[in-house]
Amino acid sequence: MLRIALAQVNPTVGDLTANAAQTVTWARKAAEAGAHVVVFPEMSLTGYPVEDLALRRTFAEASRSALRALAASLADAGCGELLVYVGYLDLDDVGPRDAAAALWRGEVVARQFKHHLPNYGVFDEQRWFKAGRTLDVLRFHGCDIGMVICEDLWQDGGPVSALGAAGVGVVVSPNASPYERSKDDIRLPLVARRAAEAGAPLVYANQVGGQDDLVFDGDSFVVGADGSLLARAPQFVEHLLVADVSVDAVECVPGTYEGLEVRRRVLSADPAPAYEPLPAAVREPLSDEAEVWSALVVGLRDYVHKNGFRSVIFGFSGGIDSAVTAALAVDALGADSVHGVSMPSRYSSAHSRDDAAELARRLGCHFRVEPVEEMVRVYVDQLGLSGLAEENIQARVRGMLLMSLSNMEGHLVLATGNKTELAVGYSTMYGDAVGGFAPIKDVFKTQVWALARWRNAAAEKRGEVPPIPENSIAKPPSAELRPGQLDTDSLPDYGLLDDILDDYVEGDRGYAELVEAGFAPETIDRVIRMVDRAEYKRRQYPIGTKITFKAFGRDRRLPITNCWRGGEF
Repeated sequence: MLRIALAQVNPTVGDLTANAAQTVTWARKAAEAGAHVVVFPEMSLTGYPVEDLALRRTFAEASRSALRALAASLADAGCGELLVYVGYLDLDDVGPRDAAAALWRGEVVARQFKHHLPNYGVFDEQRWFKAGRTLDVLRFHGCDIGMVICEDLWQDGGPVSALGAAGVGVVVSPNASPYERSKDDIRLPLVARRAAEAGAPLVYANQVGGQDDLVFDGDSFVVGADGSLLARAPQFVEHLLVADVSVDAVECVPGTYEGLEVRRRVLSADPAPAYEPLPAAVREPLSDEAEVWSALVVGLRDYVHKNGFRSVIFGFSGGIDSAVTAALAVDALGADSVHGVSMPSRYSSAHSRDDAAELARRLGCHFRVEPVEEMVRVYVDQLGLSGLAEENIQARVRGMLLMSLSNMEGHLVLATGNKTELAVGYSTMYGDAVGGFAPIKDVFKTQVWALARWRNAAAEKRGEVPPIPENSIAKPPSAELRPGQLDTDSLPDYGLLDDILDDYVEGDRGYAELVEAGFAPETIDRVIRMVDRAEYKRRQYPIGTKITFKAFGRDRRLPITNCWRGGEF
């Protein structure tokens, strides 16, 4: 039996000092819990992803130096007998390495480099790192411990198969696996298969927290050699999961397996002294809506705080998008850090003004009214604007107003657009698209409504006032830039539109496949043209938390100048 702790922590990219201190703090907690081994996430010392920081020699050398200092700090903190696995950036004659080290008694007793370097979706690791070719197995308290790093679990063959062939008692796996909706439904079965492949229990320690447009959900867990779930951490919070793992007295046979060199070092051959086992701790995963809401809250909170902002500001229009953004912001930052601005024009309805004020009252956040009609009139009269130009100048005046308040008062401006609008270009550049972060950028319009209903229902269950006014949810959406305007004047029904976008954007389906799926050809033609023509707008839109399989930005990178239409229309 071996007591293993999984330190599900939230590092900050580049902050080596704070990340090292965080490692010592959580290692001390693991030691106090009686753990023999503690596993931190992938690159937890540097934060992940470091992107092109990996290519800076000074940063890599600082990471190596911080690792050596960390080993000494752990010993000084009374954690010398604890075997600590920590991720960091290494550098050798071959190049930068995504690495993990084992620290014990003030020394670095093993270093291992990631073998599989993902180069799909949000990952660009073949640009940043060189692959490793060795696996270091440590004999500790009579158990041979193998290690694989993140993507090494996701690919068939390679390190896991090599460890299984060589023989190990347990496999630990530091991870920094970004969140996607329902990803935990895929991750657990995959790791269970890998445990069976290794013939040993597998310890999966994952990062938590936000980093730019990525968010990490934690969801660390331990599975037995038979694939059974032994322990599981909560999602989206820092947590120390401690589990007692039954390990076989397997002796690793060093050699070459799957093209990898397996090495073995004995730290302590004697088994750990007998102790009273802990009861299993298995947290249930969140519901779909709670999971997405938590991801958006954590992504916004960490972007604001890690970049040195204290507060946010954005337009309270009375519509569903700004209402959901406001509720997210209050959950993430607290009401006192949220500043809403109502900016009515001559076309703004009385109910929208009332809904904006009611939203602020329910949330308890700051609220002010700054009419834009006179500012808009200056542009309209001087330039003789009409039609679309008159509509857009209202949005641009609002954008300038928010940015001016940001400059004066130090708030971060949030853009409140959703994924559906971003997909079809239903936004005004330098208007409602201004801002430093877009919390619901990766949320389709129909999902925005679903999240609003879920958040209100969650409040009612707790005996609280629902934060989002019912009228903001129920009324037909409108930009209110001309008399009687509705979104459906220029867009298909949102339910239909989101279905097409899900297939075209998320699924990469072509025209013929969309027709085969049952969509009307004229609607497909209209939607695809809007999506393709809006690429230049998306390039200039603020980043926002990724929650889907294919978010605009890192995941979906298409040329702006592009005449390919698939040959169908």
